[in-house]
Amino acid sequence: MSSELPENSFDVKAFLKNLTTRPGIYKMLNDQGEIIYIGKAKNLKNRVSSYFRKPSASTKQHRMVPKIAGIEVTVTHTEGEALLLECQQIKRHKPQYNICLRDDRSYPYIFLSTEHDFPQITLHRGAKRKKGRYFGPYPSIGAIKESLKLLQRIFQVRQCDDSIYNNRSRPCLQHQIERCTAPCVGLIDKAAYAKDVENTIMFLEGKGGLLIDQLIVNMEEASAKLEYEQAAIFRDQIVKLRTVLEKHFVLGERGDVDIIACAAKAGVACVQVFFIRNGQHLGNKVFFPKITDEYDAAAIIQAFIPQYYMDKQVPHELIVSHQPEETDLLREVLAAQAKHAVAISHNVRGERLKWLQMTCTNAENSLQSKLADKQGIYTRFLSLQEELGCKELPKRLECFDISHTQGDQTVASCVVFDREGPVKSAYRRFNIEGITGGDDYAAIHQAVFRRFKRLKQGEHAAPDILLIDGGKGQVHQAQKALEELDVNNVMIVGVSKGPDRKPGMEKLILVDQEQPIDINPGASGLLLIQHIRDEAHRFAITGHRQRRGKAKKQSPMETIPGLGPKRRQTLLKQFGGLQGISQAGVDALCSVDGISRHLAQRIYELFHHQDDN
Repeated sequence: MSSELPENSFDVKAFLKNLTTRPGIYKMLNDQGEIIYIGKAKNLKNRVSSYFRKPSASTKQHRMVPKIAGIEVTVTHTEGEALLLECQQIKRHKPQYNICLRDDRSYPYIFLSTEHDFPQITLHRGAKRKKGRYFGPYPSIGAIKESLKLLQRIFQVRQCDDSIYNNRSRPCLQHQIERCTAPCVGLIDKAAYAKDVENTIMFLEGKGGLLIDQLIVNMEEASAKLEYEQAAIFRDQIVKLRTVLEKHFVLGERGDVDIIACAAKAGVACVQVFFIRNGQHLGNKVFFPKITDEYDAAAIIQAFIPQYYMDKQVPHELIVSHQPEETDLLREVLAAQAKHAVAISHNVRGERLKWLQMTCTNAENSLQSKLADKQGIYTRFLSLQEELGCKELPKRLECFDISHTQGDQTVASCVVFDREGPVKSAYRRFNIEGITGGDDYAAIHQAVFRRFKRLKQGEHAAPDILLIDGGKGQVHQAQKALEELDVNNVMIVGVSKGPDRKPGMEKLILVDQEQPIDINPGASGLLLIQHIRDEAHRFAITGHRQRRGKAKKQSPMETIPGLGPKRRQTLLKQFGGLQGISQAGVDALCSVDGISRHLAQRIYELFHHQDDN
């Protein structure tokens, strides 16, 4: 691959004249060097030239082309390579004028640890490093928990961690409520447990019908041998399995299929995906790709498919509500990645049509809910503008809060809202150090200074309004921090809880006003302030609890400089534990290999410093 760059003063005609006709990707840059659009082309010269023909072919081009101050080009060998590279770059840079998929989380699987004598079945997310069987992916944690609950009721394979399993001396509650056969204490033999595991695998592989037939045979054999209790167990499993199959299995499907439907309106797009694996409906998931202009559903699906499946397992077939323009190219690229043929279907009939219609209905309903929510948030921004007297409608809000326990393990939170609601990817926490315990003023100063120092370095966008959970003292410290950084274009608003600390009675404190400003208790802008303040409070408390929990787990010896893990382990072995170390003298401590007298003195002082008082 090679890269071509335009000259400093962007001359469109000269650039196009020298542009290659080979496939590749192109990046449109504005006058600040920011990437505003990334595209791919089979013929770069023809594709890029089309943006500069008059008149502009679309609203997007009409808005975007005047902002183009440069174009970077990367040449690839094939159009398929260009498509993959385009998706990678879009996910990395999230340009303003691209359709961007904002969900990058890994999807969960059901994991069966087949290496164990008594395998465990559990939820798994992340890299597949463990040896065993993986089933999925599932659209959510909730969908997996529901499936695991069903399996517990039918086959009773253990779901506990190995650390719990290896240390049981008697059956746990799961055995008492008939959710586990208690292999941990030997209440089931290896062969019988292996049969339950085999049945579980058949169920997860979508072989529910065969499994029921097999269980019927087992029931009849047990009955013929007068083993009526065992026959009753098989009967109950058959009844439960039939109920599950009626609810979860898709008639006529035996393979892996994803059903994708899109709905778009008023600058908002919704993509709904239904997951079918081994003929079993695992659930559905909704996505709201970022779009800045009106796109038709086919174009959104065209952008969604490669971005979504670029780093995920690809099923054998995709059923789509709208046919993508480059269906053949998508099939080729997905098949190369999946190492098997991938069909993309649009015109379907029978049961498949019913499932597609259901997916479309879900996409429409999710879109309507999103539009209603977006309109409500926008109205709250308008109200906030009016109540605070802002000249322009705010685009971005940030709110800070402090959490600690009697001054210990202080954590500051920063949450971000835009006109669509919380921007959770922009949330940040700050572990506050070097201040007097319980000094919220100093904590706010440090957190705001650290946050906006990063802003000065170009790491994130500036908020229009900075909300501080607190009164005049906290507001003054936030103002002082911004002045030290020479940031003077951010409005600071303190949110005081009021005398009775009741919602709706908050007082808003501005830097240049002695008295809190009067705000209409019923104003929707106040609801927005309460929302972001409560979110900042929640995020701070969560961070503080995590930090406090981590500190509790830390051994006091971990705070001693020069005492690494190996030396700590040696000391614990030599003295039989922490209590033995705490009772040892300096001479005894320095007799241990690797412990100098100076280090032994520090260890001794750690456990005896209170004796000097």
